Formats: sequence, C-alpha cells, structure tokens
Amino acid sequence: MTLRTLSLTTALVLAGLPAAAQEADCPIKVGVLHSLSGTMAISETTLKDAMLMLIEQQNEAGGLLGCDLEAVVVDPASDWPRFAELGRQLLTEDEVDVMFGAWTSVSRKSVLPVLEELNGLMFYPVQYEGEESSRNVFYTGAAPNQQAIPAVDYFLEELGIEKFALLGTDYVYPRTTNNILESYLMDNGIAEEDIFVNYTPFGQSDWSTIVSDVIELGSDGSLVGVISTINGDANVGFYKELAAQDVSADDIPVVAFSVGEEELSGLDTSNLVGHLAAWNYFQSADTPENEEFIAAWHDFIGDDSRVTNDPMEAHYIGFNMWVNAVEEAGTTDVDAVREAMWGQEYPNLTGGTAVMGTNHHLSKPVLIGEIREDGQFDIISETDPVPGDAWTDYLPESAVLESDWQELECGMYDTETETCVQITSNY
Repeated sequence: MTLRTLSLTTALVLAGLPAAAQEADCPIKVGVLHSLSGTMAISETTLKDAMLMLIEQQNEAGGLLGCDLEAVVVDPASDWPRFAELGRQLLTEDEVDVMFGAWTSVSRKSVLPVLEELNGLMFYPVQYEGEESSRNVFYTGAAPNQQAIPAVDYFLEELGIEKFALLGTDYVYPRTTNNILESYLMDNGIAEEDIFVNYTPFGQSDWSTIVSDVIELGSDGSLVGVISTINGDANVGFYKELAAQDVSADDIPVVAFSVGEEELSGLDTSNLVGHLAAWNYFQSADTPENEEFIAAWHDFIGDDSRVTNDPMEAHYIGFNMWVNAVEEAGTTDVDAVREAMWGQEYPNLTGGTAVMGTNHHLSKPVLIGEIREDGQFDIISETDPVPGDAWTDYLPESAVLESDWQELECGMYDTETETCVQITSNY
C-alpha cells in the first residue's frame, strides 16, 4: 500500500466513512427503466414509485459506501425499441451503476444486447418465460416452474380441468410460456385437440369471439380452464367480456400470470370473484415483514388505498440484495457485484428467505390466490421455496441446457456436448 493510499484510507476512517467508499463515485446512480405511459403504464408506474421508495429508505439509512443514491428515471413509453435506446443512455450518458426495470419480455430482450455490450447490470422483476440467462441480468420475477407450471398443476389436481384455453398477448413471453405449457399438458395426458391457443395484440379490446370460442370448448360438458398470459390494459376488456357472456369462475376459472392487485384496482371486481392468479407474493400475506412494507408504502405514496403487488416485492428483494452485494464487494463495479450476488439471501415478504442462485434466478415460494370482491386475494395454495429454472425441462432443446455463472461461467451450457453456447438468450 502506498503512502498516498494509506493516507486516503486513514482519512476516510477518521471521517466516519467506510474505506470502500473510495471504490464508488458519489452519488451512486440507480437507473429506473419503467414505462410511465402507454399500454404498460397500468403495471409499470407503480414499480417506478416502489424504486423511489427503496432508494429513499436506503439514503435515510445512511446511503451506500458513504454515498447517497440518486434515481435516474426514464420513460420508454411502452415502446420496445425505446428500452434499448434509453438503456444505452442510462449507461453511457447518465453513467448509472445499476438498472432496475422492464416488464414485458420484449422490452427486456430489447435492452439485453445493450447491457451485454456495455457490461451493465439490470434487475428484472417480472414473471417471464425463462429460456434465458444473461451474465448482466438478475431475474427476480418467476420463471415458468415458479408460476405457470404450478398453476397448471393446481388446475389439473385440485380443479380437475379437462380442457385448456391458453390466451396470451402476442409477444415472446406468452408464446414461449404456452409452448412450454402445451408440452407439459400433453405429458400429463391432455390431448392436443383439447388445448385452445389464441394470441391478441397489446391493447386488445374486442374479446367477444374469443370468449365464445372458449365457451364452445366445453360444449361437450368438459371442464374448461383458462391460462391467461394477457398483459397490460387488454385485461380490462377480457374480464368485462367474461361477465358480459355470464361466465363465472365456477363455469370457467381463469388463472392469470399478469393480473395482480395493481391491475384489479382499476376494475369492477364484482364479476371477477373466484378467478385466480399465480404469483410469489400477494398483499394479503399475513406476516410482520409484509405489514411493515405496506405501511412504509402507504406512508411514502401518501395514499392508503394504493396496493402492493408481486413485482414490487421482486424489486424489494432485488434492490436489497444488490445493496448487500455492493457492501460485500466494497464497490459498485459490475463484475465484483455480480459475483457477490451469488448466494445472497433476503427475507421474502410472505415469510421465509429468497436465495439468489448462480443461474441468476431466485428461489421463491409459489402462491395461488383467489380474487375477492375488494380486489385483494385469498391465498388458497402455497409451496415451499422453489429454485428458479433458467431453462425448462419441458422443451427438448432446453432440457439439456444448464446455467451456472459461478462454476461453469456460462448461462447456456450444453450438458450433452459439454460446451458453453455463447448466445445467452433466444432471440
């Protein structure tokens, strides 16, 4: 250690700052990449607000590495190429140390090449289709084995569903998830002709024909269930059409993967009672941690009617894991923080502990919730924590793949050829 470095370290200690502060430029900048306008604003605006709350809390607790955190908020406006443009801006012009953002998989895949080119770091908080493991992304939302597969199991085992309607918005997440589910259903004895698949554009408003087709699926007396990967404000029209055609949860239950408390807060839920959603968190979870989180959210936002939801918990877990990893690494350097993230643990708001795997996916419990008239959920099923799979076992081309950034240093390792495929996401 040189005399100059020793003097700097001594000065920092005398000033009451950790020596690691020399590894960070103040303020530490946190990029927030969520749509605040357009079709996805219904879901993403709250995530921006949640990030601002978490950053404020961290600053009140003393900041990080002796620095304040500063939020850099941008609005990609539900325009998928814009995510890439603003991601590049955040990394090159704003020089953020980390990014939290995206909702749809197409928006994540838009920004992913930028992250990998510039060695940025992003935390992605939303359920997704899996089939990806980038060294530059930590996936804090659910993979299919943590949401879609358990939801189908519930329909098969608890409700005795015999025919399935897979309804999704037309982009990568619903299409890939439904490919996985079709394979899984057929492996479980559901005939291909008993699986109805339909995709609609973002913002779809006319659902009359599609709902009629779903009803027709059960015309022979079979029990029909809907697996919904409909995203954004299209859900409003879908649920309204179900009610218009007198379809109740007793007739044809719907389990949704993108409808939570935030989306329901803008709907008349009287006709949605009994329909389901699969997430890793619900606001109705009765734990001290969740009670504290909800109280802090209401205090921050100044509105006791504002709800919490699953992607907010994912940001809560991801942000606090990132803070702990930065403190452990003593720097905001992306490579050092990434390595410090492996094995990070943080309490879930529903009880138990989330653990970050070396495949950059969390271990989390799976919850099934039933919609109540007040827009909240009764939790009717809950599993032990399930490790997230980057690559599904239910597609032949993925079943041979493994992700391990610690030992294998690879996100797409072919166990048959024992080689690392360099493309870390399937565009």
